[in-house]
Amino acid sequence: MDIGIPQGTRNREHRVGLTPLGVKALTQKGHRVFVESGAGVGAGHPDADYESAGARIAFSRSEALGRGDLLVAVQPPEPREFGQLVPRQTVLAFWHPALAHPEDVRVLVERSITVLGLEAIEDGEGHAPVLTSMSEIAGALAVSVGASLLLNEFGGKGILLGGAPGVAPANLMIVGAGVLGRSAARTAVGMGAEVTLLDVSVSRLREALRDLRVPVTTYVATRPNLEKVLAYADLVLGAVAIHGERAPVLVTRSMLKLMKPRSVIMDLSIDMGGCVETSRPTSFPNPTYEVDGILHFCVPNLPSTAARTATHALTSAVLPYVTSIADLGLEAALRTLADLRAGLYLERGEVRRDWLRRSLGQGRD
Repeated sequence: MDIGIPQGTRNREHRVGLTPLGVKALTQKGHRVFVESGAGVGAGHPDADYESAGARIAFSRSEALGRGDLLVAVQPPEPREFGQLVPRQTVLAFWHPALAHPEDVRVLVERSITVLGLEAIEDGEGHAPVLTSMSEIAGALAVSVGASLLLNEFGGKGILLGGAPGVAPANLMIVGAGVLGRSAARTAVGMGAEVTLLDVSVSRLREALRDLRVPVTTYVATRPNLEKVLAYADLVLGAVAIHGERAPVLVTRSMLKLMKPRSVIMDLSIDMGGCVETSRPTSFPNPTYEVDGILHFCVPNLPSTAARTATHALTSAVLPYVTSIADLGLEAALRTLADLRAGLYLERGEVRRDWLRRSLGQGRD
């Protein structure tokens, strides 16, 4: 099979779909891989490394998008590029179509594109291996970045996350007890912070406590509990996710008035629409803005700041699915792998999600 690896076009996106070693695993099985020139540079993988792995370098964007039966990317092509996709092509990427404009989705439908969302690949027990790989990194990074944002020079109130002898540590509030939230909690406790973890599910909180084995306070994420914790939190981390769907808004603008001035909100659900009403996407080098005296940080692709680590983790999670599609063909791979089917939004232009049908005015089957 011909496989294309295009370069990410989102601002400050340094990750790439596969490492050279991942590419080598495919070329050794006889598959042809086309890597857009410069796609891996941000992750520390120059074109020469991909050529050594057996890939062919595509020196134009149109070639990178058009040469592969299967495209493997971190972010999908831009909507303005959808017309360049080859009819019946398969694109494996972090799509988040719940945030897409219906007219853009219709272009994909008309071109019979298969859309597989890395964020929605999920096994029967609810484990999302690809999303997990990025969420673990994002959680650890969020605490490191958040600790900096609490400092005076970055706009914060001038407190040290872990406190000091005779000085209390900062209070970290995490909304969402999934992989990202747990990773952040584990890192924050290790740095000495006081951590409060909230989730709408008691069973998920119970599971998180078993998994973490570190001292954290837990609450069910009702509005009264959210308001209670917001009142004393120094740093709030939004880690709410519903696979393949828009994140629900749990923190409203009116709730910001409960917070202490110059506290920090980091909405890591922003790539799924955000769980804070006042959130809007930001990027480096200006990742923050202020609303009602509260500092907001809403960078969608935070794992890209550790692009080499993230690309290796992504390759480990994605390569088995790419190999199955390449070896078996799309239809057989979908029949064989239930977790891959779970990531299916469009199949040869046919809409496979009810909510996506409704957004396109197609109703239900």
